[in-house]
Amino acid sequence: MPTSVANAKIALLDFDLRVTKLKLGVQIIVSDPKELEAIRNREVDITKERIQKILAAGANVILTTKGIDDFSMKYMVEAGVIGVRRIKKDDLKRIAKATGGTIMVSLSSIEQEGEETFDPSNLGIAESMHEERFADDECIVIRGGAKHTHSSIILRGANSFMLDEMERSLNDALQAVKRTLESTAVVAGGGAVEAALNIYLENFAHTLGSREQQAIAEFAEALLVIPKQLSINASLDAIDLVAKLRVVHHQSQQEQGTQTDKLHLYGLDLVDGVIRNSVEAGVLEPTMSKIKSIQFATEACISILRIDDLIKLNEKPSHDEE
Repeated sequence: MPTSVANAKIALLDFDLRVTKLKLGVQIIVSDPKELEAIRNREVDITKERIQKILAAGANVILTTKGIDDFSMKYMVEAGVIGVRRIKKDDLKRIAKATGGTIMVSLSSIEQEGEETFDPSNLGIAESMHEERFADDECIVIRGGAKHTHSSIILRGANSFMLDEMERSLNDALQAVKRTLESTAVVAGGGAVEAALNIYLENFAHTLGSREQQAIAEFAEALLVIPKQLSINASLDAIDLVAKLRVVHHQSQQEQGTQTDKLHLYGLDLVDGVIRNSVEAGVLEPTMSKIKSIQFATEACISILRIDDLIKLNEKPSHDEE
């Protein structure tokens, strides 16, 4: 069997390419031994005809989620076709999306009144397909899908624990990019949003002459938890850095001029322990995630504050007290 094919035409199957067997519960009473041999030959011919119809449609690669026995493999080798068995269904769906192919559950056609056929339009198209070895594993690589562009990332590490950590980190990074594309807008990171809201809400609280002033001031103070925790995680002086950050954002909201135009974009630099322009440094956050995190935290606080009653169960008496 070849290990590489150019101009790949891929048949995507979700059924067996092994010798067809009767289903469980089906019984056939045979009186003549010759009829039994004819039944066995027909079982072989059914699979043979299926493979021939797939090959006649122009397929030079056959992928199936089920099995391929040696008998079926023989015809593929003679035709110079690559056959791959027991592919995960999720992987087959990705291949179908990338190559424009259709996953065939069976070859039965409604138009042909149940007769088995294979339409060439169901084939997926790719520039090439070849087998490649990565360390101890052999992988099938498909390049140049006709419909969509997909990429696979192969992680290699010293042990399974390192690979698990790499996979989690990579997944977090990809999800961050995904959420950014869904949001279609970004804001400055490094605690810039929380510091700006803290200064704005404090100034707004001073305009109120009621109890709401205290609630808004506490809400503003709670927002500083984010930049404080970022500083602590980086083993930096949280009090000093947050104070400098608040001064910068106070200037951006109180003073007008060319020198303060970009001060609202300033956030924490946790590497050098200074304040910097987060946008120029490339530290950004999706607007959607920032809004939802503040909304959910606020709703959680409101739910807790609405609790006005507490039911406390009496402790179970010990044996000594009895």
